[in-house]
Amino acid sequence: MADRPVPPNPYDFLPQVPSFAVTSTDISEGETLPMPHASGRFGVEGGEDRSPQLSWSGFPEGTRGFAVTCYDPDAPTASGFWHWIVTGIPASVTELPAGAGEEGGANLPEGAYMLRNDGGFAGYIGAAPPAGHGPHRYYFVVHALDTDDLGVPAEGSPAFHGFNLFGHTLARGTLVATFES
Repeated sequence: MADRPVPPNPYDFLPQVPSFAVTSTDISEGETLPMPHASGRFGVEGGEDRSPQLSWSGFPEGTRGFAVTCYDPDAPTASGFWHWIVTGIPASVTELPAGAGEEGGANLPEGAYMLRNDGGFAGYIGAAPPAGHGPHRYYFVVHALDTDDLGVPAEGSPAFHGFNLFGHTLARGTLVATFES
């Protein structure tokens, strides 16, 4: 399937906002996700479904909170695949440790919570593209918000969360890694 068209950056369809730096001690821009961040749950040998460490800086003054998402626009669906959604992150927090996406949210900062991913549970699910489908891109995005509460309940969907991000994002920091089965 190497000839399939590559979808554009999914954030190109949203209003343009300033960017800021997102870094990680676990993953690098444009590089392959290390095996711990792949999905053992979905059959990738060596995958641990462990969310990577993320840090961010340079976001605008007036930021009142953050949300972190991980999205694969290359999934063989019409809607991509949401791997991780964390919302309610206080403005004073500028890092999530590796493993923050563990089910139950024990490694999240106070006030933050996760929504269901497209695997059906609240937590991080690692990369597991279909064999032979080619490389997939994983957009780890930190959204700087003008509010500390997006009004999305814990049982809300990734699409509903995205809809609420639409009107509250002041800036966006992006780190894109890849993975291929």
